[in-house]
Amino acid sequence: MALVKPIIYQVAGYQNSGKTTFILKLIEALKNEGIKSVTIKHHGHGGRPDVIPQKDSSRHLEAGALAALVEGDGRLVLQADASFLSLDEQIRFMDFFHPDIILIEGHKKQSYPKLLILRNENDLSLITCITNIKAVIVWTHALIEVVKEHLTVPVFHILEESAVTEISKELIKLVHKVEENGK
Repeated sequence: MALVKPIIYQVAGYQNSGKTTFILKLIEALKNEGIKSVTIKHHGHGGRPDVIPQKDSSRHLEAGALAALVEGDGRLVLQADASFLSLDEQIRFMDFFHPDIILIEGHKKQSYPKLLILRNENDLSLITCITNIKAVIVWTHALIEVVKEHLTVPVFHILEESAVTEISKELIKLVHKVEENGK
């Protein structure tokens, strides 16, 4: 259980760029090394995230509850119709679980360290409007050199399994460094 402030790392890119797929692989790699993670996903598709209609918890919300928490066999599912929560408030909420790392999918404009995923040339504008880029994954080999002209960070092709390995190694180093400094 982490008793120190967790590392925060974002995965950013446009819709269907592979953010979720990468985060799933990263979570698994971190778990295999004993690193506890939680995730925050920005629902960037407009509107509210879907809930399962006619379930008791959804009905509680419809009746006027601010939030409904369902628990069964240690799994918690929380639904809330609360006012807007900033990313920092969401991070504080997830800190309750004492993770070693908080992985954030989306929230491109936030300033936390991040991996940027670029599908094609149309996505290159993200290089100039996103801050604190620590690594980049590209979908085409042609983009590798273009990205390297603008950034001095590791660049991986989407099919390179080493991307998950290298990024997880760097995150694990950061977690251990925080733990050492926190003792």
